[in-house]
Amino acid sequence: MGVKDSLLTEEMMDTIIANAFEWIVVVNHEGNIIYMNDSYCEFIGVDNKEVIGKHVTEVIENTRMHEVVKAGKEELADLQYIKGNYMIANRVPIFNKNGEVIGAYGTVIFRDTSEWDKMNSHVKSMLGRIRNYLQEYEQQTGVKYTLEDIIGNSKLIKLLKDKVKQIAASDVSILIRGESGTGKELFAHSIHQLSNRSQMPFIKLNCAAIPEHLLESELFGYEEGAFTGAKKGGKKGKFMLADGGTLFLDEIGDMSLPMQIKLLRALQEGEVEPVGAIKPIQVNVRVIAATNRPLEKMMEEKRFRDDLYYRIHVIPFQIPSLRERTEDISLLVEHFIQKICKRTGRRITSVTEDALDVLSRYRWPGNIRELENVIQAAVHLSTGEKLTVEVLPDYMRDSYSIPIGSKSLKETLEDAEKQAIIQTLEKYQNDKLVTAKQLGISKSSLYEKLKKHKIQ
Repeated sequence: MGVKDSLLTEEMMDTIIANAFEWIVVVNHEGNIIYMNDSYCEFIGVDNKEVIGKHVTEVIENTRMHEVVKAGKEELADLQYIKGNYMIANRVPIFNKNGEVIGAYGTVIFRDTSEWDKMNSHVKSMLGRIRNYLQEYEQQTGVKYTLEDIIGNSKLIKLLKDKVKQIAASDVSILIRGESGTGKELFAHSIHQLSNRSQMPFIKLNCAAIPEHLLESELFGYEEGAFTGAKKGGKKGKFMLADGGTLFLDEIGDMSLPMQIKLLRALQEGEVEPVGAIKPIQVNVRVIAATNRPLEKMMEEKRFRDDLYYRIHVIPFQIPSLRERTEDISLLVEHFIQKICKRTGRRITSVTEDALDVLSRYRWPGNIRELENVIQAAVHLSTGEKLTVEVLPDYMRDSYSIPIGSKSLKETLEDAEKQAIIQTLEKYQNDKLVTAKQLGISKSSLYEKLKKHKIQ
């Protein structure tokens, strides 16, 4: 056999593609079919010569080939319902040398439904095992989130993720600062999950959610008969439950001074004394604290102890607000759309540019928590495949619209000035000296403007 005889000929290629295990379809830039292999035609029950030139939606049920051509974005391993069965479809856009979409090709696998059922059962079995393992890990340790759950590619988020990796293995105390809704708890979980204590408990306590008279017993536990209504056998506190692992104290800035003293002693001595106990109990706990309060100002006002502050503030973490990392909004929106659609069964593929522009310019006082709630409502209100401006809250759409003709230029400028002052004050936790510096004005000028705009 010569070299020429061993080359792959055009006829051979045609035969291979026509009879390939995968079903193959190719469409042009208008979504019209220009090729469909014999296997696909045979399954659907059409003549491959008759389908040429027809729009793909007329031939293949539940197809999205025309959408891939429009968006220029590939869709891999997507489930497609064809003739009573779910198949696995891959759709890939075809570009010319100038980067323009000139068509798309798609493949569908598992034409043998019995084979698909077998694979489906295997996948479900494996997913079940993985889910059980994750649930068991969560039950044993209390960890729900990892570093992968923190969505964002902004410089600030990348730096924080790197910082988590650097210090997770150490046992030093960490104070996580940030506004409400920025994801402080996600970072706490991630630090524990990457630490040497990852197989030990992760216990959390919201200091603001527990009444003052119950906080001591929640933290340190109590002995049987310590007070009226005490459980038989007593109760372990959060410190003892976290022994060997990590204790996450959220909203630590809301803790009273008497409790701060008891917490400091536990951290310094490495021991706790349950209510009603005769002697203290040794514990080995790493503490991660979090707050959105201005602790430095509270220290000046004698509302937060200096010694406790320096004990928990060994490594500070400042989580940026959403308005400080607006470049992450598009990623977060996409993440929440997928998450909510998976849970609800809705099919929303993306967000329009106008809607994303409104979302990117909004101030987000509630940060990521508020964004998720907005996207959840928008998904339920949507009727198409994209989130549009119309399904966003009215206050969000109106917050950046300029009422042309209803206000003078002077009034519009004053409104803008007021918003700039409010946003800067929020960003720097009402620190007026820093706010004035950031705005490029004197402190006396800032106070005049606060009075003029009636800003408290």
